[in-house]
Amino acid sequence: MFKLPEYTVPDFSKAIFEAAPVVNTVPAPGDGLLPDNFYATTIYPEYFKIGSSWELINAPRMDCAVVVRDGKPYAVEARRVGKDEAVVVGREEDLSNGVFIHYDAFKENNNGRVQSFAFRTGKSRESSYSRDYDQLYDILRHDREHGSIVWVLGPAVAFDFDARRSMSGLIEHGYVDALFAGNALATHDLEAGLFHTGLGQDIYTKELYYNGHYHHLETINRVRCAGSIETFVTQNNLSDSIVASCVRKNVPLVLAGSIRDDGPLPGVIGNVYEAQDAMRRHIMKATTVIALATQLHTIATGNMTPSWQICEGKLRPVYFYTIDISEFAVGKLHDRGSLSVNSIVTNVQDFLINAARSLEVI
Repeated sequence: MFKLPEYTVPDFSKAIFEAAPVVNTVPAPGDGLLPDNFYATTIYPEYFKIGSSWELINAPRMDCAVVVRDGKPYAVEARRVGKDEAVVVGREEDLSNGVFIHYDAFKENNNGRVQSFAFRTGKSRESSYSRDYDQLYDILRHDREHGSIVWVLGPAVAFDFDARRSMSGLIEHGYVDALFAGNALATHDLEAGLFHTGLGQDIYTKELYYNGHYHHLETINRVRCAGSIETFVTQNNLSDSIVASCVRKNVPLVLAGSIRDDGPLPGVIGNVYEAQDAMRRHIMKATTVIALATQLHTIATGNMTPSWQICEGKLRPVYFYTIDISEFAVGKLHDRGSLSVNSIVTNVQDFLINAARSLEVI
């Protein structure tokens, strides 16, 4: 039976915490401007000494300023900080600035048997992932009932018949609470529903269709004529579709646009900050995030995802998985500060099919 790791609550009665000063704040010099020596948040649980008590950060996200509002600390994007708001300053990590970063919140007990030298401590194409798969399936079963699961998908997911069917099955059976993607994933998934192709190639036989390079453009035009993705799905009675499953199950679909988009489909958010805000609303509730074959969307999501979440009244870890055939792609997010990410180097189509079979959704 899967059990979440227990959160170790800091003992703030210890002398070192009692002796720490309260946080220092400085008024923001202008809208969207931060004072010198501003403090920036991390992915870990962070406490701020305000008055006589240590307060846990609200709305956590790394690379944010900390604004004290009504005696509570909030992680706030710099662009959202208002003139004269109280911004926490000081960058020390020894409590001398009234800040405690709880790095070991979910630290496992290794019974003192950790060695400084060991082989195969990283993840690569040579790694064994059997246990990673089993742990992920346990987490998904748990979080379907007790959490919020966000998927981040690249268009490769839509280029394979069985991968599309598997992802659709996961949505239909409640394993997806929100889905992030770009114009391409939705376009090629709907193209597959109409023409059984992805960029003009049959999603099962891999046969190239004559004039198949028109299929995605034809799809975009038809959806735009329908006025919305939802109307298009209904008009065409699409069933074997990732997007259609999201529509049927009322799963939020956040499509962030890019400069290279053709079309785009209606519903794609062209303003990057509006897209970030839309993604952030779901990430603030997420307990598990799974990113498949999309380096840029993965980094974007990872950089706004903390390592913890308060769910059902308890502080718990947020599980973040990246799956890609490229070792570089799965390692990139870790290099950008998302240190709690779990990486699996494999073909995403195979990953989805195995997941769907193990979770019995197909």
